[in-house]
Amino acid sequence: MADVSSPVQPLPTAHSFDEHSPLLPKSSPHDYDKRPYSEQDASNTTGKPFKRSTILWIMTSVWLGTFTSGLDGTVMATLAAPIATSFNSLSLLAWLATAFLIGQAATQPLSGKLTDIFSRQWGLVVSNCLFGLGNLVCGFSNDKWTMIFGRVLAGVGGGCLNSISTIIVSDLIPLRQRALWQGMSNVFWGLGNGLGGLFGGYLNDTWNWRAAFLAQVPLTAACLFIFCFQFQNIAAVSPRKLDPTRSSISRVDFLGSILLVSTLVLFLLGITAGGNIVPWSHPLAYVPLPVSMACFGAFLYVEGYIAREPILPLHFLGDRSILCACLTNWLFNMVLYLFMFYIPVYYRILGASSTRAGNALVPIGVTLPVGSLLAGYITSRTGRYRYVLWATLALLLIGTAANSTNTLSTPLWLPTGYLVLVGLATGGMLVVTLVAFTSSVKVEEQALVTSLSYVFRATGAVMGVAIGSAVFQGVLESSLWSKIGSIDNAGGVIRAVKDSLEQIKLLPETLQAAVRGSYMVALRATFLTTVGFAAMAVVSGLLVKEMKLHSTLTREEDDLGGKQDRQNALGDD
Repeated sequence: MADVSSPVQPLPTAHSFDEHSPLLPKSSPHDYDKRPYSEQDASNTTGKPFKRSTILWIMTSVWLGTFTSGLDGTVMATLAAPIATSFNSLSLLAWLATAFLIGQAATQPLSGKLTDIFSRQWGLVVSNCLFGLGNLVCGFSNDKWTMIFGRVLAGVGGGCLNSISTIIVSDLIPLRQRALWQGMSNVFWGLGNGLGGLFGGYLNDTWNWRAAFLAQVPLTAACLFIFCFQFQNIAAVSPRKLDPTRSSISRVDFLGSILLVSTLVLFLLGITAGGNIVPWSHPLAYVPLPVSMACFGAFLYVEGYIAREPILPLHFLGDRSILCACLTNWLFNMVLYLFMFYIPVYYRILGASSTRAGNALVPIGVTLPVGSLLAGYITSRTGRYRYVLWATLALLLIGTAANSTNTLSTPLWLPTGYLVLVGLATGGMLVVTLVAFTSSVKVEEQALVTSLSYVFRATGAVMGVAIGSAVFQGVLESSLWSKIGSIDNAGGVIRAVKDSLEQIKLLPETLQAAVRGSYMVALRATFLTTVGFAAMAVVSGLLVKEMKLHSTLTREEDDLGGKQDRQNALGDD
């Protein structure tokens, strides 16, 4: 970096000249591309770097949308059972739980490319509008399919709010500081996630489940209002330039997204229908699963050979660090969402109200952002993240293993402690794996690899809840027949208690105890499933490489004056 007191800046080196290079260098002392991150360090279309205070205001306006998306993502944790009960179908729970996640999976991978084309700020406007509209549809729905459609619509908007906020962080913040800023982003998302269950449970107990969705509409309107004050600043964030010689829209991988969603929907249909809605011998159970696998094969073919810019760039997965970080995200989200949707069921079986069941998720809402901030701070201070990732893997495995020991007589403070461990682990993982992603690719590929990470997060959440639902429903059915199959009208009683938790209270005390025992057997099987996912996450997480974290947006070494090879791992191989 040149001496700022010098009246003339040194000429660029020979290799830095091209047809766009100025004949005379600028004399500005703020050559932010070649100095450590400080108060002015972000690219924008005006050519002037943003101050830190401006960046903070930009991100705060974006993070408010992230908070509402996180809130809506878990509001169904305490509302799914009351909604399914009102529609007389507790087997609908898996669809209610995953509809939002399927909407996320459909659009999160596309958000990076679409906002490269249409700009970040308009992406945020459209996402907020879709999110609010989805909640409005849910609030006024009169049948289960309208309800599911509303959840998908809200998932489309909410998923894009999450991914665009992460992409804007990548636009503005250098790698060395990105972990801390991403940790701050996860504070908003984590608080929303943790409070969603409590928010939904309280409104359900006070009014009804519809109020929980309608109350989010003015929240979304408030987010849009606040966002308008930062519209021009976000408009100045410069996205990656697209090739002007080709149609921009034709480069968006819509076909890949459709095939991915088809894979998830068909898999969910097959795994939830078999043994619950219809027997496993019914075509509705065994046809969707192979068709789902065929769609997945077609998806991989499209991504590898047809899509110009695929949502799942297979060449990225040839990098061990990216592949293992993707799998770690995938498995962590399986665990997280199984906890979010089945811990409240556990509390309801113990006799807790919807509000109390929602309180059960508060530890995750508090500790997930704490874990993110701790991981971000340590990574930013040390420039290293591998040991932080190892710590999150240990916490996840301990938390899931301990939670699998729950019984009907377990003191409720113990599951709370287990949730604390899982929340800390997940918050830290989200930060360090994102840093691992973006440090393993070129600067111009950051938005694409960020969207790739959301493919694995969203599909992990859907697959986790789908597999967990299949385990839960299958074990519950078997255990109920084993315990109460000999009573009169056993089939009718079993269908009733599977479709509505409220029906358990109408049974004689001896039958209530048997039914609660069957639910506990099913819950334990589901919790043991999370232990398996956590063990696999440990294997994949240990294989993530440590990459150099640069202090500048262009990733140039400040004291050496040259670029560090982005592929050189630290203390590794």
